[in-house]
Amino acid sequence: MIGQIRKAAVLGSGVMGSGIAAHLANVGIPTLLLDIVPRELSQEEQTKGLTLDDAQVRNRISTSSRQKLLKQKPAPLTEKGNISLIEAGNFEDDMKRLSEVDWIIEVVVENLDIKKKVFEQVDQYRKKGSIVSSNTSGISVEAMAEGRSEDFQSHFLGTHFFNPPRYLKLLEIIPTQHTSDEVISFMTAFAEDTLGKGVVSAKDTPNFIANRIGTYGLLITVDQMVKGGFSVGEIDSVTGPAIGRPKSATFRTLDVVGLDTFLHVAKNVYDKVDGKEKDVFDPPSFMKEMGEKGWIGSKSGQGFYLKTKGANGSEILELDPTTLEYGPRKKLSTKSTEAARQAKSLKNKVRTLAYADDRAGELLWGIFKPVLIYTAEKCYEIANDIHAIDQAMKWGFGWEQGPFELWDALGVEKSIARMEAEGEVVPVWVKEMIAAGHDSFYKENAYYHKGDYVAIQENKKVIHLRTVKKEESNVIFKNSGASLIDLGDGVACLEFHSPNNSIGLDVMQMINKSIEEVEKNYKGLVIGNQGKNFCVGANLMMILMEAQDYNFFEIDIVVRQFQKSMANIRYSAKPVVVAPHAMTLGGGTEICLPSASIQAASETYMGLVEVGVGLIPGGGGNKELYLRNLERLPQGTTIDLQAVANKTFETIAMAKVATSAAEARVNGFLSERDGITMNGDHALHAAKQQVIHLHDQGYVAPTRKKIKVVGEPGYATMLLGAKTMQFGGMISEHDMKIAEKLAFVIAGGRVPRGTEVDEQYLLDIEREAFLSLVGEPKTQQRMQHMLAKGKPLRN
Repeated sequence: MIGQIRKAAVLGSGVMGSGIAAHLANVGIPTLLLDIVPRELSQEEQTKGLTLDDAQVRNRISTSSRQKLLKQKPAPLTEKGNISLIEAGNFEDDMKRLSEVDWIIEVVVENLDIKKKVFEQVDQYRKKGSIVSSNTSGISVEAMAEGRSEDFQSHFLGTHFFNPPRYLKLLEIIPTQHTSDEVISFMTAFAEDTLGKGVVSAKDTPNFIANRIGTYGLLITVDQMVKGGFSVGEIDSVTGPAIGRPKSATFRTLDVVGLDTFLHVAKNVYDKVDGKEKDVFDPPSFMKEMGEKGWIGSKSGQGFYLKTKGANGSEILELDPTTLEYGPRKKLSTKSTEAARQAKSLKNKVRTLAYADDRAGELLWGIFKPVLIYTAEKCYEIANDIHAIDQAMKWGFGWEQGPFELWDALGVEKSIARMEAEGEVVPVWVKEMIAAGHDSFYKENAYYHKGDYVAIQENKKVIHLRTVKKEESNVIFKNSGASLIDLGDGVACLEFHSPNNSIGLDVMQMINKSIEEVEKNYKGLVIGNQGKNFCVGANLMMILMEAQDYNFFEIDIVVRQFQKSMANIRYSAKPVVVAPHAMTLGGGTEICLPSASIQAASETYMGLVEVGVGLIPGGGGNKELYLRNLERLPQGTTIDLQAVANKTFETIAMAKVATSAAEARVNGFLSERDGITMNGDHALHAAKQQVIHLHDQGYVAPTRKKIKVVGEPGYATMLLGAKTMQFGGMISEHDMKIAEKLAFVIAGGRVPRGTEVDEQYLLDIEREAFLSLVGEPKTQQRMQHMLAKGKPLRN
């Protein structure tokens, strides 16, 4: 019986190994990080008089990898303090400590002989029942386990993480013929629930699922570029969001991943296949030459793109594959690319582009056709079903649609007719599907599998609001900005669906109406959605337009309404739990702070960022963050009001954005009463369970209390810090004006230190400060710049 994973060991501390160790630390699992013992002293070690026998030297490689985690971008650690859970060691002194751990992950060099030697040692020192896995991307998992003990083999499998492990959702699990069903079930549940992964079961074939299809697709794209005379920039301009792929598209993605890594992955398949497939996995000579030159992408400073500085500032140049020289970046612009921009759905975009009679259509059909045929040919060789392939490509490569979903979007029968007219051979099982009257790979919540449709099996913790809303009776009421949805079990969910989930009067109206309805008929309310971002703040365009028309009375009404809505969240008779994810900025954070509890997805980026547009928070965010910082102080300690005010002021004045939910806890946005969900797909379920828990515990709404403030002396103290920054040239005159307003609000105005004031008083001075800043020309310039450029203006 497998219990739980309390401690782990990672064997190999390279980029991937240390990244996996970091992610284990992120979920609170103490981890041993081991690597080889150096054979020579470094210059620094010689200077210190160290010898090869010193532990500091023997652990140098893993210690160095551990320290690099603090500087890497994007950050592998959700919070820097997590590094304390990673202990560095080496293969010679610390293998015996494998008896302490519940999961051992091998991430050494991709060489079967070396891996087998490592596993021979692992088998010697591991405790019976511990799980052992390999992060290999190309070596047979079966072959690695040969010759090992029966208990080792039954607890051994492949666990292929994608880099960087913190951010990429996919985890491919590759069992062997000896892996016990119990181990597979346990690791699947553990990876989904604890590590926050999307798990796909793969077969033991070269590169498994995602890298097999992704590498093939990329090499087909390169082939089409060469044959069609397209440029690197032209390819990227139509193989990104236009077809439901990441912004980095094809070659920018290669630069980020590293051409060296890609060439290695391609060789994995090249060495193990033959015929036409082998030809595809043989990269063109210009890519090999780039590898030899060290032009491998971002980590070497140049690859398919090169960033340079010229007379007009920074410029990004693209590589010409025929000359290996860099020139201006190009974009492919045709009638179909313009038409696709107007299309309202991804399905319409890809159809418009793929069937277009122009260069874009020629290119994309030339990519889609072979990739779809190849994926269908290899489907049951590399995976158990088509759904596993689609999920692998979405979670591992960031595709919005997997290959079979893309095929449905193109129209299966229409595309097959064209393929065959062009002399292609479509796999028999696909033809049989069509012949049986099935015209798509997916229908509702099921996928085609060997003659029939099979229901998609998902973790019970996944809630799809779109599916819930298909039952009209589940939509309690809605307007243009939000919907109130019945989640079942006496819990309602308020879903935002305004543009960018921004907060306007329609959303505020729905907050108030929803709380009123929930107080009468439900156990509590979840505020959450499944948009790209939770909420990017107030409707900035609306505020700017009103300010430019001098409608300050209208803005005052809007701010009052926002403050009232936030007060309704705080004082609701039934618990309100907010489930933020991704960007949760400005007003989005203000919605979270007054709630009974926050259940944040791990990848939640919170911050009161209003100073970036020349404002301060206007929905009570200043007061709420101040209260949360007070709440964090241990019971029975002497409260240093000035320290609390300073921390609040600094967080808001510097527009600090937490880069994870864990960091949001450090910054004061989350408190001990709040939770973090590692798997973002489970966040709504976790929030729903928290509502039920609070209700069943006899939830009582907080009462309105007076708030002790630092007053005028504290105001002066906060201003002193801001003035110092201004004198040092670190902030502008307008920044100083904003700081003065913010300090005044947090201090509670011109009252004596320690004065207890009403919440409404704090909201009133906050609103006055907000309105005065809205009228400033420089604030309006900042707002306009943010709307036009998407980034703050320093004026």
